[in-house]
Amino acid sequence: MEIRPLDGVRVLELGNYIAAPTAGRILGDFGAEVIKVERPKTGDELRNWRLYGGDTSMLYRTVNRNKKSITLDLRSEAGRAIVLDLVSRSDVLLENFRPGMLEKWGLGPQELNAANPDLILTRISAYGQTGPMSQRPGFAAVAEAVGGLRELVGDPDRPPVRVGVSIGDSIAGIYAAFGTVMALFQRERSNEPIPLPHRMIDVALNESILSVMESLVPDYYAYGIARERVGGRMEGIAPSNAYPCSDGFSIIIGGNGDAIFQRYMQVIERPDLAADPELADNAGRWKHRERLDAAIAEWTRGHTRDEALAILEGAGIPSGPIYTAADITTDAQYLSRNMIQHFPVDVGESEPKQVGFPGIVPVIGETSLPIRNVGPDLGEHTHEVLAGLLGMSDEQIRDLEVD
Repeated sequence: MEIRPLDGVRVLELGNYIAAPTAGRILGDFGAEVIKVERPKTGDELRNWRLYGGDTSMLYRTVNRNKKSITLDLRSEAGRAIVLDLVSRSDVLLENFRPGMLEKWGLGPQELNAANPDLILTRISAYGQTGPMSQRPGFAAVAEAVGGLRELVGDPDRPPVRVGVSIGDSIAGIYAAFGTVMALFQRERSNEPIPLPHRMIDVALNESILSVMESLVPDYYAYGIARERVGGRMEGIAPSNAYPCSDGFSIIIGGNGDAIFQRYMQVIERPDLAADPELADNAGRWKHRERLDAAIAEWTRGHTRDEALAILEGAGIPSGPIYTAADITTDAQYLSRNMIQHFPVDVGESEPKQVGFPGIVPVIGETSLPIRNVGPDLGEHTHEVLAGLLGMSDEQIRDLEVD
């Protein structure tokens, strides 16, 4: 049985790029009907990002799965009227425009609230809807820097680098989905009308990053510590790093727990390090991290990746390979939990190609829920939504020139 906790919830998504669409994707994954509004002709710009063939990127297909696509010109009076009509029949409106843009189009909170006094309005922006920086534009790259993440990524003797995915957008999208579900839960339990400010979820990209920076700020206040980049390590935790093997691969080993460290040193044939009182706790091991990493790397260089991992697994030492996309697609653990799901997709070749997409997280019912559809073609559901939901005639829909 497919478990869809959000069945019956309708979400109107006005967002583009990654942040708001990620929130919409999560809500859609668990059963919500997500109607994505895109600009006519060009649609969400994500359709063309990392486009290697066909007319719609796999990035768009991934981020916008389990949604319907309609096209509307939000700047037009007709488009605005249809949005308000859809709002009156929806539970959530999700957007990530620059603050003030919806208001400029006559679709601000007051107008939306007049159309639907129970509407949950989830807004994602660079710095939030209030404050001295609220009106500034900003993408996740900037938010990751302002939120404190970029300063900690990379090696200490080089400029900061960025992780290889839009992590700021994705984290903000997760928070937006969580905030939306909290608001839905509150609305369900309340016996009184909920004031508009309490139905507005305000997610800032920079704050989303700050919220996952662990004790970065408290350490500064408490100890005057300004954390620095430490490469493949994690500040204050040792030994935990990537180590080279004899066949050219590297592996990740996390042996920083006190009991684990004792077993770990026996495995790499360094009982002297296990017995060293200076290495008995994490603080000491961090102080001597260079010596420890050198000893571990000496051992890993004497084994292939598979040999080293087998030995470490046998001793209960947390470790694993560094996967590529190719590795992920054949991994037994991912496959056993339905975490790679295949769909025929147009990739610009003569026939559709079977393409694997990452499954739905978190798992409910032992394996990942099935993806209902990958990101739709532009305007694929315009007629279905406008005719079926709003009762518009074919002539009215043609007059919009949105198909």
